[in-house]
Amino acid sequence: MTPTIRHRPPPLAPSPARRLLLAALAASAAALPLPRPALAQHWPDKPIRMVVPYPPGGPTDIVARVVGQKLGERLGQPVVVENKPGAGGNIGAEAVAKAAPDGYTLLVATTAHAINMTLFRKPGYDTARDFTALSLLTRGPLVLVTAPTTPASNVAELIALAKAKPGQVSFASSGNGQSTHLAAELFNTMAGVRMTHVPYKGSAPALTDVIGGQATVMFDTMLSAMPFVRDGKLKALAITGARRSPAAPDIPTIAEAGLAGYEATAWNALLAPAGTPPAVVDTLSRALRVVLEDGDVRARFATQGFAAEWMPPDAASRFVSAEIDKWARVAKASGATID
Repeated sequence: MTPTIRHRPPPLAPSPARRLLLAALAASAAALPLPRPALAQHWPDKPIRMVVPYPPGGPTDIVARVVGQKLGERLGQPVVVENKPGAGGNIGAEAVAKAAPDGYTLLVATTAHAINMTLFRKPGYDTARDFTALSLLTRGPLVLVTAPTTPASNVAELIALAKAKPGQVSFASSGNGQSTHLAAELFNTMAGVRMTHVPYKGSAPALTDVIGGQATVMFDTMLSAMPFVRDGKLKALAITGARRSPAAPDIPTIAEAGLAGYEATAWNALLAPAGTPPAVVDTLSRALRVVLEDGDVRARFATQGFAAEWMPPDAASRFVSAEIDKWARVAKASGATID
């Protein structure tokens, strides 16, 4: 038999009404929000804001501007540093904690943001709960300095002086809750002395009064204090790290100068609001690694007493949590609190 060939009729052209319906459905689909991973593929497509919760010109501001410039070059978008000081770093931190978790608002956190969890009754945020850690940025020791006229030229002599005059030996700090405050409280606790805290609004006025003898000593960043040491306006008794600093190898650590086990470091980390998409966190983390391993960046920080230090986000989160626990013990032992 000859097979029967059936011809399928050509499809009917859609009616005008059907064409309108299909166009409407296509427009609706295009208007639906993309899933977060798809959005993150195009991140960043506008400038990023990096909040420094301290005034311009200080150590944290300097770190932020160096990292921000390099990070912007790496990501292809400007990174704008915004100074938002106040309340020991709490005002800027709270603002970032409440910002949209989209990767466009970041916080340059410091040791104070671990300390403040215990020291302040109501800081306005929770460092562990309200942020996603991206990486550490820098870490470095403080330096213990005093005026050349102070009758103590090393740690042992300072401890003896503080024990001979309880409450009369004072220590300046750059503000309540800063690493410059709690490093001294740790010294008080471990040495069994009672130096009196005199807080200032920043390192500059605090160091001025130490030079003038209005305050006896200060634990300050090497960036702020070492120029005065080199000029002979201050003398350095020790540094607070576990090892001597390459930036000042002739200055002993507090531990080797007589207070075994003492260690306090100042650090900066970059945090994003909690809930930031994982793809954005990964992009920032990989970009930060390149920035912090750049030879020029590392050399610039080294001359200021800092070590550039990249950490993956999970390690950075564990580091911040450990710092919160460490400084909570110090704050409780010293009895220091701020309303």
